[in-house]
Amino acid sequence: MKNTKINILILGGGGREHALAWKISKSDRCQQLFIAPGNAGTRLHGTNVFLHLSDVESIRALVLKEDIKMVIVGPEEPLVNGIVDFFESDNALSHVLMVGPSAKGAQLEGSKAFAKIFMAEQSIPTAAYKSFTPETLDEGLSFLSKNEGPYVLKADGLAAGKGVVILTDAEEAKVELTAMLGGKFGAASSCVVIEQFLDGIEFSVFVLTDGVKYVLFPEAKDYKKVGEGNVGLNTGGMGAISPVPFFDTLMIQKVTSRIIEPTLKGLQKNNIPYKGFIFFGLISVADEPFVIEYNCRLGDPETEAIIPRLTSDIVSLFYDLHEQKLGENPIDIDPRFAATTMLVSGGYPGDYESNLPITLPDEVTESFVFHAGTGLDDLGGIVTKGGRVLAITSLDAEKKKAEEKSRLLADKIYFKNKYYRKDIGFDL
Repeated sequence: MKNTKINILILGGGGREHALAWKISKSDRCQQLFIAPGNAGTRLHGTNVFLHLSDVESIRALVLKEDIKMVIVGPEEPLVNGIVDFFESDNALSHVLMVGPSAKGAQLEGSKAFAKIFMAEQSIPTAAYKSFTPETLDEGLSFLSKNEGPYVLKADGLAAGKGVVILTDAEEAKVELTAMLGGKFGAASSCVVIEQFLDGIEFSVFVLTDGVKYVLFPEAKDYKKVGEGNVGLNTGGMGAISPVPFFDTLMIQKVTSRIIEPTLKGLQKNNIPYKGFIFFGLISVADEPFVIEYNCRLGDPETEAIIPRLTSDIVSLFYDLHEQKLGENPIDIDPRFAATTMLVSGGYPGDYESNLPITLPDEVTESFVFHAGTGLDDLGGIVTKGGRVLAITSLDAEKKKAEEKSRLLADKIYFKNKYYRKDIGFDL
Protein backbone atom coordinates (compact mmCIF):
# COMPACT_ATOMS: atom_id res chain seq x y z
CA MET A 1 0.00 0.00 0.00
CA LYS A 2 2.91 2.32 0.69
CA ASN A 3 3.63 2.96 -2.99
CA THR A 4 0.02 3.53 -4.03
CA LYS A 5 -1.34 7.05 -4.33
CA ILE A 6 -4.06 7.86 -1.83
CA ASN A 7 -6.58 10.61 -1.14
CA ILE A 8 -5.72 12.60 1.98
CA LEU A 9 -7.70 14.98 4.21
CA ILE A 10 -6.30 17.74 6.42
CA LEU A 11 -8.64 19.05 9.12
CA GLY A 12 -8.16 22.75 9.94
CA GLY A 13 -7.96 26.10 8.27
CA GLY A 14 -4.97 28.05 9.58
CA GLY A 15 -1.33 28.68 8.75
CA ARG A 16 -0.30 25.29 10.14
CA GLU A 17 -2.72 23.55 7.78
CA HIS A 18 -1.57 25.60 4.78
CA ALA A 19 2.07 24.62 5.47
CA LEU A 20 1.03 20.96 5.79
CA ALA A 21 -1.09 21.17 2.61
CA TRP A 22 1.84 22.61 0.67
CA LYS A 23 4.14 19.83 1.91
CA ILE A 24 1.68 16.93 1.49
CA SER A 25 0.69 18.05 -2.02
CA LYS A 26 4.35 17.62 -3.09
CA SER A 27 4.38 13.93 -2.05
CA ASP A 28 4.36 11.26 -4.77
CA ARG A 29 2.01 9.30 -2.51
CA CYS A 30 -0.73 11.95 -2.54
CA GLN A 31 -3.41 11.44 -5.19
CA GLN A 32 -5.95 14.08 -4.16
CA LEU A 33 -5.75 16.43 -1.19
CA PHE A 34 -8.78 17.82 0.64
CA ILE A 35 -8.64 20.52 3.33
CA ALA A 36 -11.61 21.16 5.63
CA PRO A 37 -12.38 23.99 5.97
CA GLY A 38 -9.09 25.35 4.57
CA ASN A 39 -8.48 28.97 3.56
CA ALA A 40 -7.61 31.08 0.51
CA GLY A 41 -4.07 29.64 0.48
CA THR A 42 -4.83 25.94 0.91
CA ARG A 43 -6.98 25.96 -2.22
CA LEU A 44 -3.74 26.28 -4.23
CA HIS A 45 -2.72 22.77 -3.11
CA GLY A 46 -5.98 20.85 -2.95
CA THR A 47 -9.76 21.08 -2.62
CA ASN A 48 -11.27 23.09 0.22
CA VAL A 49 -14.42 21.63 1.77
CA PHE A 50 -16.42 23.99 3.93
CA LEU A 51 -17.53 22.17 7.05
CA HIS A 52 -17.25 22.64 10.81
CA LEU A 53 -14.66 20.52 12.61
CA SER A 54 -17.23 19.67 15.28
CA ASP A 55 -19.51 18.17 12.59
CA VAL A 56 -18.14 14.62 12.67
CA GLU A 57 -20.99 13.24 10.57
CA SER A 58 -20.12 15.60 7.70
CA ILE A 59 -16.44 14.64 8.05
CA ARG A 60 -17.47 10.96 7.96
CA ALA A 61 -19.57 11.53 4.82
CA LEU A 62 -16.68 13.35 3.10
CA VAL A 63 -14.17 10.58 3.92
CA LEU A 64 -16.48 7.89 2.54
CA LYS A 65 -17.54 9.88 -0.55
CA GLU A 66 -13.98 10.77 -1.58
CA ASP A 67 -12.41 7.43 -0.56
CA ILE A 68 -9.99 9.20 1.79
CA LYS A 69 -7.36 6.87 3.28
CA MET A 70 -5.45 9.26 5.57
CA VAL A 71 -6.58 12.12 7.84
CA ILE A 72 -4.21 14.64 9.46
CA VAL A 73 -5.87 16.52 12.35
CA GLY A 74 -4.37 20.02 12.59
CA PRO A 75 -5.94 21.74 15.63
CA GLU A 76 -6.26 20.45 19.18
CA GLU A 77 -10.01 20.74 19.76
CA PRO A 78 -11.16 17.83 17.52
CA LEU A 79 -8.45 15.64 19.09
CA VAL A 80 -9.47 16.50 22.65
CA ASN A 81 -13.10 15.89 21.63
CA GLY A 82 -12.23 12.38 20.40
CA ILE A 83 -12.29 12.48 16.61
CA VAL A 84 -9.67 9.70 16.43
CA ASP A 85 -11.78 7.50 18.72
CA PHE A 86 -14.82 8.27 16.51
CA PHE A 87 -12.98 6.95 13.44
CA GLU A 88 -11.60 3.89 15.21
CA SER A 89 -15.01 2.87 16.56
CA ASP A 90 -16.77 3.14 13.17
CA ASN A 91 -16.41 0.03 10.99
CA ALA A 92 -16.64 2.10 7.81
CA LEU A 93 -13.83 4.42 8.95
CA SER A 94 -11.54 2.24 11.06
CA HIS A 95 -9.21 1.52 8.09
CA VAL A 96 -8.37 5.24 7.71
CA LEU A 97 -4.85 6.18 8.85
CA MET A 98 -5.28 8.93 11.45
CA VAL A 99 -2.47 11.32 12.37
CA GLY A 100 -3.38 12.46 15.86
CA PRO A 101 -3.82 10.89 19.31
CA SER A 102 -6.89 9.42 20.98
CA ALA A 103 -8.90 11.65 23.32
CA LYS A 104 -7.05 10.03 26.22
CA GLY A 105 -3.68 10.98 24.70
CA ALA A 106 -4.90 14.47 23.81
CA GLN A 107 -5.49 15.10 27.54
CA LEU A 108 -1.78 15.99 27.66
CA GLU A 109 -2.96 19.27 26.13
CA GLY A 110 -6.64 19.20 27.04
CA SER A 111 -6.04 19.30 30.79
CA LYS A 112 -3.15 21.16 32.41
CA ALA A 113 -3.85 19.34 35.69
CA PHE A 114 -3.71 15.93 33.95
CA ALA A 115 -0.40 16.90 32.32
CA LYS A 116 1.08 18.04 35.65
CA ILE A 117 0.12 14.80 37.42
CA PHE A 118 1.48 12.80 34.46
CA MET A 119 4.82 14.65 34.61
CA ALA A 120 5.09 14.19 38.38
CA GLU A 121 4.53 10.42 38.00
CA GLN A 122 7.32 10.20 35.39
CA SER A 123 9.69 12.62 37.23
CA ILE A 124 9.73 14.91 34.20
CA PRO A 125 11.18 18.35 35.07
CA THR A 126 8.47 21.02 35.24
CA ALA A 127 7.46 23.95 37.43
CA ALA A 128 5.97 23.28 40.89
CA TYR A 129 2.20 23.81 40.90
CA LYS A 130 -1.13 23.56 42.68
CA SER A 131 -4.66 23.23 41.20
CA PHE A 132 -7.78 25.09 42.35
CA THR A 133 -11.52 24.94 41.54
CA PRO A 134 -14.39 27.34 42.39
CA GLU A 135 -14.95 25.33 45.57
CA THR A 136 -11.33 25.92 46.67
CA LEU A 137 -11.08 29.60 45.62
CA ASP A 138 -10.32 30.73 49.18
CA GLU A 139 -7.41 28.27 49.35
CA GLY A 140 -6.15 29.65 46.04
CA LEU A 141 -6.29 33.24 47.30
CA SER A 142 -4.44 32.20 50.46
CA PHE A 143 -1.86 30.33 48.32
CA LEU A 144 -1.18 33.53 46.34
CA SER A 145 -0.79 35.55 49.57
CA LYS A 146 1.78 33.13 50.97
CA ASN A 147 3.94 32.93 47.83
CA GLU A 148 6.02 35.49 46.00
CA GLY A 149 5.41 36.48 42.37
CA PRO A 150 5.55 36.35 39.46
CA TYR A 151 2.39 34.19 39.48
CA VAL A 152 1.54 31.94 36.53
CA LEU A 153 -2.19 31.17 36.25
CA LYS A 154 -3.28 28.58 33.68
CA ALA A 155 -6.82 27.63 32.68
CA ASP A 156 -6.96 23.83 32.88
CA GLY A 157 -8.78 23.34 29.56
CA LEU A 158 -8.46 24.69 26.02
CA ALA A 159 -8.65 28.50 25.82
CA ALA A 160 -7.34 29.13 22.29
CA GLY A 161 -3.84 29.94 23.55
CA LYS A 162 -5.12 32.76 25.78
CA GLY A 163 -5.62 30.84 29.03
CA VAL A 164 -2.21 31.63 30.57
CA VAL A 165 -1.73 34.83 32.60
CA ILE A 166 1.53 35.91 34.27
CA LEU A 167 1.27 38.61 36.95
CA THR A 168 3.78 40.08 39.40
CA ASP A 169 1.35 41.62 41.89
CA ALA A 170 -0.41 39.30 44.38
CA GLU A 171 -3.59 41.42 44.51
CA GLU A 172 -3.87 41.46 40.69
CA ALA A 173 -3.31 37.69 40.68
CA LYS A 174 -6.16 37.25 43.21
CA VAL A 175 -8.52 39.30 41.00
CA GLU A 176 -7.50 37.23 37.96
CA LEU A 177 -7.90 33.90 39.79
CA THR A 178 -11.38 34.95 40.95
CA ALA A 179 -12.33 35.94 37.39
CA MET A 180 -10.96 32.72 35.86
CA LEU A 181 -12.71 30.46 38.36
CA GLY A 182 -15.81 32.61 37.89
CA GLY A 183 -15.99 31.65 34.21
CA LYS A 184 -13.70 34.09 32.38
CA PHE A 185 -12.69 31.30 29.96
CA GLY A 186 -15.90 29.30 30.32
CA ALA A 187 -15.52 25.63 31.15
CA ALA A 188 -11.78 25.86 30.32
CA SER A 189 -11.11 27.70 33.60
CA SER A 190 -13.39 25.65 35.87
CA CYS A 191 -10.03 24.46 37.21
CA VAL A 192 -6.97 26.74 37.37
CA VAL A 193 -3.36 25.64 37.81
CA ILE A 194 -1.09 28.10 39.64
CA GLU A 195 2.53 27.46 38.72
CA GLN A 196 5.98 28.47 39.85
CA PHE A 197 7.44 31.07 37.48
CA LEU A 198 10.47 29.80 35.56
CA ASP A 199 12.92 32.40 34.28
CA GLY A 200 14.65 31.33 31.07
CA ILE A 201 14.31 31.13 27.30
CA GLU A 202 11.45 29.17 25.75
CA PHE A 203 11.62 26.84 22.74
CA SER A 204 9.51 24.17 21.08
CA VAL A 205 10.43 20.56 20.29
CA PHE A 206 8.28 18.28 18.12
CA VAL A 207 8.18 14.52 17.71
CA LEU A 208 6.06 12.27 15.52
CA THR A 209 5.41 9.12 17.55
CA ASP A 210 3.43 5.87 17.62
CA GLY A 211 3.72 5.90 21.42
CA VAL A 212 6.91 3.80 21.37
CA LYS A 213 9.12 4.85 18.45
CA TYR A 214 9.53 8.45 17.38
CA VAL A 215 11.33 10.82 15.03
CA LEU A 216 12.47 14.30 16.01
CA PHE A 217 11.20 17.07 13.74
CA PRO A 218 13.03 20.42 13.47
CA GLU A 219 12.75 22.51 16.64
CA ALA A 220 11.62 26.14 16.77
CA LYS A 221 11.19 29.18 18.96
CA ASP A 222 7.99 31.17 18.70
CA TYR A 223 7.13 34.68 19.87
CA LYS A 224 3.83 34.99 21.74
CA LYS A 225 3.72 38.66 22.82
CA VAL A 226 2.13 41.12 20.41
CA GLY A 227 4.74 43.84 20.97
CA GLU A 228 8.40 44.07 19.95
CA GLY A 229 10.80 43.13 22.70
CA ASN A 230 8.26 40.56 23.94
CA VAL A 231 5.87 43.04 25.54
CA GLY A 232 2.11 43.40 25.54
CA LEU A 233 -0.68 40.86 25.35
CA ASN A 234 -0.28 37.17 24.57
CA THR A 235 -1.29 36.07 21.07
CA GLY A 236 -1.50 32.80 19.18
CA GLY A 237 2.04 33.56 17.94
CA MET A 238 3.68 36.49 16.12
CA GLY A 239 6.49 34.56 14.44
CA ALA A 240 9.06 31.79 14.80
CA ILE A 241 12.69 30.84 14.16
CA SER A 242 14.10 27.39 13.33
CA PRO A 243 16.63 25.96 14.19
CA VAL A 244 17.23 27.16 17.76
CA PRO A 245 20.99 27.80 18.15
CA PHE A 246 21.22 26.61 21.78
CA PHE A 247 19.45 23.30 20.97
CA ASP A 248 22.87 21.69 20.58
CA THR A 249 24.02 18.08 21.07
CA LEU A 250 24.05 18.38 24.86
CA MET A 251 20.62 20.01 25.08
CA ILE A 252 19.18 17.43 22.65
CA GLN A 253 20.54 14.66 24.88
CA LYS A 254 19.01 16.26 28.00
CA VAL A 255 15.61 16.78 26.34
CA THR A 256 15.60 13.24 24.92
CA SER A 257 16.59 11.43 28.11
CA ARG A 258 14.73 13.57 30.66
CA ILE A 259 11.59 14.55 28.75
CA ILE A 260 10.81 12.78 25.45
CA GLU A 261 11.62 9.20 26.47
CA PRO A 262 9.97 9.44 29.95
CA THR A 263 6.86 10.90 28.26
CA LEU A 264 6.60 7.90 25.92
CA LYS A 265 7.24 5.48 28.81
CA GLY A 266 4.45 7.23 30.75
CA LEU A 267 2.02 6.80 27.84
CA GLN A 268 2.87 3.09 27.65
CA LYS A 269 2.62 2.64 31.42
CA ASN A 270 -0.83 4.27 31.48
CA ASN A 271 -2.03 2.32 28.41
CA ILE A 272 -2.62 5.54 26.48
CA PRO A 273 -2.56 4.95 22.69
CA TYR A 274 -0.82 7.75 20.84
CA LYS A 275 -0.21 8.08 17.08
CA GLY A 276 0.62 11.62 16.14
CA PHE A 277 2.64 14.66 17.10
CA ILE A 278 3.72 15.70 20.58
CA PHE A 279 4.74 19.33 20.89
CA PHE A 280 6.92 19.92 23.95
CA GLY A 281 6.74 23.56 25.04
CA LEU A 282 10.06 23.87 26.89
CA ILE A 283 12.08 26.46 28.76
CA SER A 284 15.84 26.44 29.29
CA VAL A 285 16.66 27.60 32.84
CA ALA A 286 20.44 27.88 33.31
CA ASP A 287 20.87 25.38 30.43
CA GLU A 288 18.49 22.85 32.02
CA PRO A 289 15.24 22.00 30.16
CA PHE A 290 11.82 22.10 31.88
CA VAL A 291 8.39 21.38 30.39
CA ILE A 292 6.01 24.35 30.35
CA GLU A 293 3.27 22.50 28.48
CA TYR A 294 2.43 19.65 26.15
CA ASN A 295 0.45 20.09 22.94
CA CYS A 296 -1.05 17.13 21.08
CA ARG A 297 -0.42 18.59 17.61
CA LEU A 298 2.04 20.81 15.76
CA GLY A 299 2.28 24.46 16.78
CA ASP A 300 1.26 27.53 14.84
CA PRO A 301 3.29 29.54 13.70
CA GLU A 302 6.11 27.03 14.39
CA THR A 303 4.79 24.68 11.68
CA GLU A 304 5.27 27.43 9.10
CA ALA A 305 8.96 27.56 10.10
CA ILE A 306 9.73 23.85 10.50
CA ILE A 307 7.83 22.29 7.58
CA PRO A 308 9.84 24.18 4.89
CA ARG A 309 12.99 22.74 6.54
CA LEU A 310 11.71 19.15 6.35
CA THR A 311 13.05 17.64 3.11
CA SER A 312 11.80 14.07 3.79
CA ASP A 313 8.50 12.96 2.26
CA ILE A 314 5.99 13.65 5.04
CA VAL A 315 3.38 11.16 3.78
CA SER A 316 6.01 8.39 3.97
CA LEU A 317 6.64 9.42 7.60
CA PHE A 318 2.91 9.12 8.29
CA TYR A 319 2.97 5.60 6.82
CA ASP A 320 5.99 4.77 9.03
CA LEU A 321 3.92 6.01 11.99
CA HIS A 322 1.23 3.42 11.30
CA GLU A 323 3.61 0.59 10.39
CA GLN A 324 5.78 0.97 13.54
CA LYS A 325 8.76 1.93 11.35
CA LEU A 326 9.50 5.41 12.68
CA GLY A 327 13.24 6.02 12.91
CA GLU A 328 14.18 3.23 10.49
CA ASN A 329 14.72 5.81 7.73
CA PRO A 330 16.72 8.96 8.50
CA ILE A 331 14.71 12.18 8.55
CA ASP A 332 16.21 14.80 6.23
CA ILE A 333 16.29 18.43 7.35
CA ASP A 334 17.45 21.52 5.46
CA PRO A 335 20.30 23.02 7.55
CA ARG A 336 19.31 26.58 6.70
CA PHE A 337 17.53 28.94 9.08
CA ALA A 338 13.82 29.59 8.63
CA ALA A 339 12.37 32.87 9.88
CA THR A 340 8.59 33.29 10.04
CA THR A 341 6.92 36.68 10.46
CA MET A 342 3.18 36.76 11.20
CA LEU A 343 1.12 39.57 9.65
CA VAL A 344 -1.87 40.38 11.85
CA SER A 345 -4.89 42.66 11.70
CA GLY A 346 -4.57 45.97 13.54
CA GLY A 347 -6.06 45.65 17.02
CA TYR A 348 -5.29 41.93 17.36
CA PRO A 349 -5.42 40.17 19.86
CA GLY A 350 -8.28 42.53 20.73
CA ASP A 351 -10.96 43.76 18.32
CA TYR A 352 -10.06 43.98 14.64
CA GLU A 353 -11.72 44.41 11.24
CA SER A 354 -12.32 41.50 8.87
CA ASN A 355 -12.93 41.15 5.12
CA LEU A 356 -10.15 43.61 4.24
CA PRO A 357 -8.70 43.13 0.73
CA ILE A 358 -5.13 41.75 0.62
CA THR A 359 -2.58 42.67 -2.06
CA LEU A 360 0.19 40.08 -2.55
CA PRO A 361 3.37 40.41 -4.66
CA ASP A 362 3.12 38.84 -8.15
CA GLU A 363 6.09 36.56 -7.64
CA VAL A 364 7.66 35.19 -4.46
CA THR A 365 11.04 33.42 -4.56
CA GLU A 366 13.06 31.95 -1.67
CA SER A 367 10.13 32.59 0.65
CA PHE A 368 6.69 31.16 1.45
CA VAL A 369 3.41 32.97 2.07
CA PHE A 370 1.30 30.71 4.28
CA HIS A 371 -2.30 31.84 4.74
CA ALA A 372 -3.60 31.77 8.33
CA GLY A 373 -6.79 33.85 8.49
CA THR A 374 -7.83 34.47 4.88
CA GLY A 375 -10.83 33.85 2.65
CA LEU A 376 -12.29 34.94 -0.68
CA ASP A 377 -14.78 37.73 -1.36
CA ASP A 378 -17.68 37.45 -3.83
CA LEU A 379 -15.38 38.33 -6.74
CA GLY A 380 -12.69 35.81 -5.78
CA GLY A 381 -10.35 38.37 -4.21
CA ILE A 382 -8.32 37.41 -1.12
CA VAL A 383 -9.50 39.08 2.10
CA THR A 384 -8.66 38.93 5.81
CA LYS A 385 -10.75 36.53 7.91
CA GLY A 386 -8.92 36.45 11.25
CA GLY A 387 -6.56 38.20 13.63
CA ARG A 388 -3.49 36.37 12.38
CA VAL A 389 -3.64 36.72 8.59
CA LEU A 390 -0.45 35.57 6.84
CA ALA A 391 2.80 33.86 7.86
CA ILE A 392 5.87 34.82 5.83
CA THR A 393 8.70 32.26 5.98
CA SER A 394 12.15 32.80 4.45
CA LEU A 395 15.20 30.53 4.39
CA ASP A 396 18.89 31.40 4.43
CA ALA A 397 22.17 29.92 5.67
CA GLU A 398 22.46 32.99 7.95
CA LYS A 399 19.78 33.59 10.56
CA LYS A 400 19.94 37.37 10.18
CA LYS A 401 19.47 37.17 6.40
CA ALA A 402 16.49 34.82 6.77
CA GLU A 403 14.93 37.34 9.17
CA GLU A 404 15.63 40.24 6.78
CA LYS A 405 14.12 38.39 3.79
CA SER A 406 10.99 37.59 5.81
CA ARG A 407 10.55 41.22 6.92
CA LEU A 408 11.21 42.52 3.37
CA LEU A 409 8.42 40.37 1.94
CA ALA A 410 6.13 41.21 4.87
CA ASP A 411 6.60 44.87 4.00
CA LYS A 412 5.55 44.28 0.36
CA ILE A 413 2.18 42.77 1.32
CA TYR A 414 -0.69 45.18 1.87
CA PHE A 415 -3.95 45.14 3.79
CA LYS A 416 -5.46 47.94 5.87
CA ASN A 417 -4.02 48.28 9.41
CA LYS A 418 -1.45 45.50 8.80
CA TYR A 419 0.89 44.96 11.74
CA TYR A 420 3.87 42.70 12.32
CA ARG A 421 6.81 42.43 14.70
CA LYS A 422 10.10 43.47 13.13
CA ASP A 423 12.25 41.78 15.80
CA ILE A 424 11.51 38.04 15.38
CA GLY A 425 14.69 36.21 16.41
CA PHE A 426 16.11 39.21 18.32
CA ASP A 427 16.87 37.21 21.49
CA LEU A 428 18.80 34.40 19.78
